[in-house]
Amino acid sequence: MTFTPTTYDAYDFANRRHIGPSPEEMQAMLAEIGAPSLDALIDQTVPKAIRQAEPLDFGEPLSESELLAKMREVADKNQVLTSLIGQGYHNTITPPAIKRNIFENPAWYTAYTPYQPEISQGRLEALLNYQTMVCDLTGLDIANASLLDEATAAAEAMTMAQRASKSKSMKFFIDEACHPQNIDVMRTRAEPLGIEVVLGRPSDLDASDVFGAIFQYPGTNGILRDFTPQMEALHDNKALGIVIADPMALTLLKEPGQMGADIAVGSTQRFGVPLGYGGPHAAYMACKDALKRSMPGRIVGVSIDARGNRAYRLSLQTREQHIRREKATSNVCTAQALLAVMASMYAVFHGPKGLKAIAQGIHARTLEMAAGLREAGFDVFPKNVFDTVTVEVGPFQGAILKSAVEEGLNLRKVGDTRIGITFDEVTTADTIAAVWRAFGIKDIVPAGEPRYDIPEKFERRTDYLTHEIFHMNRAETEMMRYMRRLADRDLALDRAMIPLGSCTMKLNSAAEMIPVSWDEYNSLHPFCPPDQARGYEELITDLSAKLCAITGYAAFSMQPNSGAQGEYAGLLTIRQYHEANGEGHRNVCLIPMSAHGTNPASAQMVGWKVVPIKSAANGDIDLQDFASKAHEYADHLAAAMITYPSTHGVFEETVTEVCKITHEHGGQIYIDGANLNAMVGLSRPGDLGGDVSHLNLHKTFCIPHGGGGPGMGPIGVKPHLVPHLPGHTEQGGSGAVSAAPYGSPSILPISWAYCLMMGGEGLTQATRVAILNANYIAARLSGAYDILYKGPQGRVAHECILDTRPFAEVGVTVDDIAKRLVDCGFHAPTMSWPIAGTLMVEPTESETKAELDRFCDAMLAIRAEIAEIEEGRTDHAASPLAHAPHTVEDLVGDWDRAYSREEGCFPPGAFRVDKYWPPVNRVDNAWGDRNLTCTCPPMSDYAEAAE
Repeated sequence: MTFTPTTYDAYDFANRRHIGPSPEEMQAMLAEIGAPSLDALIDQTVPKAIRQAEPLDFGEPLSESELLAKMREVADKNQVLTSLIGQGYHNTITPPAIKRNIFENPAWYTAYTPYQPEISQGRLEALLNYQTMVCDLTGLDIANASLLDEATAAAEAMTMAQRASKSKSMKFFIDEACHPQNIDVMRTRAEPLGIEVVLGRPSDLDASDVFGAIFQYPGTNGILRDFTPQMEALHDNKALGIVIADPMALTLLKEPGQMGADIAVGSTQRFGVPLGYGGPHAAYMACKDALKRSMPGRIVGVSIDARGNRAYRLSLQTREQHIRREKATSNVCTAQALLAVMASMYAVFHGPKGLKAIAQGIHARTLEMAAGLREAGFDVFPKNVFDTVTVEVGPFQGAILKSAVEEGLNLRKVGDTRIGITFDEVTTADTIAAVWRAFGIKDIVPAGEPRYDIPEKFERRTDYLTHEIFHMNRAETEMMRYMRRLADRDLALDRAMIPLGSCTMKLNSAAEMIPVSWDEYNSLHPFCPPDQARGYEELITDLSAKLCAITGYAAFSMQPNSGAQGEYAGLLTIRQYHEANGEGHRNVCLIPMSAHGTNPASAQMVGWKVVPIKSAANGDIDLQDFASKAHEYADHLAAAMITYPSTHGVFEETVTEVCKITHEHGGQIYIDGANLNAMVGLSRPGDLGGDVSHLNLHKTFCIPHGGGGPGMGPIGVKPHLVPHLPGHTEQGGSGAVSAAPYGSPSILPISWAYCLMMGGEGLTQATRVAILNANYIAARLSGAYDILYKGPQGRVAHECILDTRPFAEVGVTVDDIAKRLVDCGFHAPTMSWPIAGTLMVEPTESETKAELDRFCDAMLAIRAEIAEIEEGRTDHAASPLAHAPHTVEDLVGDWDRAYSREEGCFPPGAFRVDKYWPPVNRVDNAWGDRNLTCTCPPMSDYAEAAE
């Protein structure tokens, strides 16, 4: 027998690991669809007029082992020094149990935002712990489940105060002791909204002249102040007071609530979340109860399920942009869930005693270091500090900073004659000695017993973290089991396909994720000297070049750290361009009715008027209405925002005409990059006529969703817009939209690794297979469900919309179908968006034919159950659909239903051995809003529920 060598490439990442269907499976799928080849399907789907001329070519793709070697080579170009720069960023120790069981665990990082509460109880509980932690530390009534970073949280607090204040003023006071990046981001947010910023010392505040004021605590230079007098003055004048507070400091210091603050914001980064060269980190926001309906972001609340058992859910503002559009309180539609979970677990792990011990250790070492500097004759201030001092060094600033680097330290340059030093959890006696040596001090004997110096007026007098959850998990065995129990309650991508339309829940490969844990990527301070971040410079430069090649744009800004933040940054860029051209009066934005809800909310944030555009009968933009509105508002047209392919899952053939009309009337085109997964390698938004786009790196480029964050939304622009991209105060610019110059850079290695392993050809094939998978689902479900929108040749793009509205005639809702899918072991597709009462399905290229078939089998079985109701064989109220999802309690408890336990609990698609069991029955949303509770209920309530 003659040996026949194989041509199979075992290390072809694109086709063997990332893309789900095998070549043989693709042929079977094409036969089901009725397309002779994948090329033919793409020709039937993507209009020839918009196809890109040249194929993507990034050179030879890397294997996983080659990729890790490349990432190590680049990582080694970053220098990890001990940064004592502070300014809101601190070294921290991530407990190994949290690093391994949360940060590096796909059960946590591949989950989606908990819009389906029955399959999200684990992370909802973790986020409720986070909210409880924030409320306790700040002394305020209600907190949200995290925001993007401290600076954007401060900006959100400013606009929240403007909405809620009864003052008629449009002036806002900012404490000059706020961190510079916080001031920069607030200025950026204020200007388009007509808010006048007043910068000064707290003693300069004229409370009668402003609608609100914000103060940093401790101040950027380390100063401690009690803002009670300022809060009283503000309240006397119907204005609101905000404190940006360090949560670690709040374990020792008087909390904002005790000062009378209305709102508190800050960063929980130092609660076990790595520096990451600036992010991602979880910011917090808390407020008085009276302001809760004005608070942006997600809020986890407590409700009950169909059996009356306790259940968690998102409350109040959930997805409000899709409902209120330009009237939404904010464009925030995401959070930093994974990082908030880490921070909450840090508090659970250490408990109040541990946090206080860590804080007092930081404080004591800071005092010892400062005492040594004073003994050597340096002018060190302020007198009362928590962890930060500022030192007057006159002409020796440069020499001391250089000496510090030689000692392995980064200190903060303050003006031309001062140096800032911030201590943290990792500071040791060796660190203190190195600081002294950097200042030329060699003969000081370290102090013996630690000393503390917190004046009585600043001392915290109230308890915090009193809930049992912060006292029961000190031992790592119990902590490990607690994290495992929570993870087991949830359904993430490690269990099943998550077919959410417009969300692109694709593979987040292990090889892409591994470098994120390396110190060289996650231990750099965002304001460290640039020569210490040469690896990041190489990574960001090359990733930007690849994104430019993919999109047809000239340059990218990596600063926006979410998709909605990218929208905001892109519109600000257009706004700056118009102003530079003497056309600042252009303030009208045309937005299709089908647009993502954050689009109109973002336009409102830059001070623009939103003019909606109708949809044609086939779901496309109504070109006649668009042209009419463009002509009507020509003198004031700033931009048009469109999504491509459309939110209806179709490549509209009129897209270039829409761009042309906009340009002819003086506007710019913003193309939302939410659906770029249907375009990469086939078509470029810049070639269509786009002037700016944001990309969701957490969709198309494999950054995991983290259960509701992190994400990245960098913006690409044409050459004429490059000078108007966001700047940053730490780089000598202004107009920042995020706290750090590159947003959340420590997750950029994931997207870069994806591009390097896929190569241009692999990225293009991924797009083609994403389109194939969506059309396969549409073909299999067609007839059972109406596919709401298709292109001229009967094809969908990378997603399809199933019309479930007709079933309402027999009482079946889209919720019933979504919850029944849980019984089958699936996360539901996107519900009721962009069309109410429908399901939008996006399978991505990463799912195998077997998983697609399992999903289709489940959907067809659900359709058969609906048919039984339609044909009168059963009532809706007696059907499995009405009682879904089914829990173990249903399986073992009393049973008086018209269908069998097996029919209810093991429908087609469900695994028999490895079945996912939701921990609760259907959650009662109305009950939760009527009985709003957004902190951990007492353990006695859990005991009652268990009984």
